[in-house]
Amino acid sequence: MSTRPPKFRPEAWLASLSLIAICLISLGNVIVRYATDASFAFTEEFSVFLLVLLTFAGAAVAARHNQHIRIELVEHHLPKPALKVVYVLQWLAGVIVLGVTCWYGAKLALEEYQWESLSPGLGLPNWIYVAWLPLLAAAIVVRTTQNLIDRLRGNEPQEVIHEP
Repeated sequence: MSTRPPKFRPEAWLASLSLIAICLISLGNVIVRYATDASFAFTEEFSVFLLVLLTFAGAAVAARHNQHIRIELVEHHLPKPALKVVYVLQWLAGVIVLGVTCWYGAKLALEEYQWESLSPGLGLPNWIYVAWLPLLAAAIVVRTTQNLIDRLRGNEPQEVIHEP
């Protein structure tokens, strides 16, 4: 049995609910298509949106718990003071990329709102879909920063296993 604490963060809930919704929408569409030879019109548009939501929310959870894929060869062979510099450089690279994503995502959402553009499938306002991009990119920055603080203090999460 696992001894790690449960991940009851908003991002974990959002990712879980998105995955459940994708499964239910897809299952419902398959059943309806099999029974009636027709399909729901909204399934693809909502499924793509929920998949993006799931990806970014899951990335925030992974960022908080130091579970992102990275090359750790350098980390294993550095002394502690140099290791802290690497942690800060990793954090800085992530913050730059996510900051740019957040900035341009917010600009895109604002433009979609101002232009009143509609989605091609259902005709819903596009900004509803796009507004989640800067919000979740900012959430990843916050979780990455929390992870950096933990790593600089020497508090690695329990579930991270580093093999020698």
